[in-house]
Amino acid sequence: MTGVFEYAANTLPFLWQGLTMTLFVSAVVVAVSLVAGTLAGVALVYAPWWVRLPLRVYSDVLRGTPLLVVIFTIYYLLPFAGLNLQPLPAVLLALAMFKTAHVGEIARGAIQSIPRGQMDAGKAIGLTFAQRLAWVIAPQAVRRFLPPWINAVTDAVKGSSLVSLVGIVDLMLASQQVVGRTYEPLPIYMLAAAIYFVINYSLSVLSRTLEGRYAYVRE
Repeated sequence: MTGVFEYAANTLPFLWQGLTMTLFVSAVVVAVSLVAGTLAGVALVYAPWWVRLPLRVYSDVLRGTPLLVVIFTIYYLLPFAGLNLQPLPAVLLALAMFKTAHVGEIARGAIQSIPRGQMDAGKAIGLTFAQRLAWVIAPQAVRRFLPPWINAVTDAVKGSSLVSLVGIVDLMLASQQVVGRTYEPLPIYMLAAAIYFVINYSLSVLSRTLEGRYAYVRE
């Protein structure tokens, strides 16, 4: 067994390549979903009904669908629509769509937690909608938004392991390939689990730190 653990250590460079793919996928998904989800959250609160309605349907459908189903739907359905994406762009699209729905709900909840009277007060002193959103609502909403968003980032990292199901060599698939050569799954999967734990625990610590720093007294 000692030799197996030594072999596991020797495979670290190969696992590192898989880890870089995991981090790349996670970073892209987090960045895209943060921008798109924030815009969706603002629209869910302030946009006209004909904008809110399709966004609400999108959010409810995506949040109620397992991530694996979303990935397979995008990966296998797009070719029938004449759009042949490579595996990596397809799963990035699927993951980003899935996380955007969740981030949109986080943003919506953070914005709606601010008393409506503050928006009215900003309007009363002559601020434009953009100014009210940027100077009055956003500074207060961001402290409600950050802790649950960090949890969503953690979920994105864990969800990125599903890209291995379409042949992308991330940390999970790299571990499986190493296991296929060693026939000793325990040490390799323990190592992969430790790497995932370090990443997600660091994000959890960041979440608790932000939650403490941006703690607020309810109005």
